[in-house]
Amino acid sequence: MQQRAETTRRSVLEAAAHLFEERGYAGTSISDISALSGRTSGAIYFHYNGKESLALAVVEEHFATWPQLIDRYATGSEPALDRLVRLSYAVAEAFRDDVVVRAGARLWAERKAIDAPLPTPFVAWLDTVTALLRQARSGGELAPHVDPEAAAHGLVCAFFGLHTVSDALDGRRRITDHLGRLWLFLLPALQAHPAPAALLARVRDEGRAAVRGGALG
Repeated sequence: MQQRAETTRRSVLEAAAHLFEERGYAGTSISDISALSGRTSGAIYFHYNGKESLALAVVEEHFATWPQLIDRYATGSEPALDRLVRLSYAVAEAFRDDVVVRAGARLWAERKAIDAPLPTPFVAWLDTVTALLRQARSGGELAPHVDPEAAAHGLVCAFFGLHTVSDALDGRRRITDHLGRLWLFLLPALQAHPAPAALLARVRDEGRAAVRGGALG
């Protein structure tokens, strides 16, 4: 019984995410979600109080994606700038491939239309990028003139601005290509010994190796 309830809840959440991402909050109704999920309106209201509750659940699911991803790259034996760039690609791929992540971002942008308190974005990203840049400073990777906190703010603004532009131009299909060009522009100002192409090649090669390893496993 509990597993069936969880399956229903997840089905409704994913259907809502698809519609919120495609049509926005105002353009989506409970009847639309019912039709797409194959669940009755009664079943939807059993799990969620209404459209506001569903929107909040999607946004919270969006935010829940990040802590585990951040933990994967926050520490490790790799150079800190390598881990920062790898994290940025992982986030970009999540935005490109995960409809709940995309829907959560759109709903937050439409937050004034939603009668529910939504979590505040970007704070965790600012803290994470600042911490990684401080690690880069300790490891001798960061150029002496770079202030980690100020640079983190600029990087977060640039990264999420890139997502907005990529979404508008190509629906984020080419987000990793755009991100690579952004890093080629930014890394020379960050690295103590600039070698942006080498860092990007290393990160992308490791990513491809991980994908191959997962496929073989």
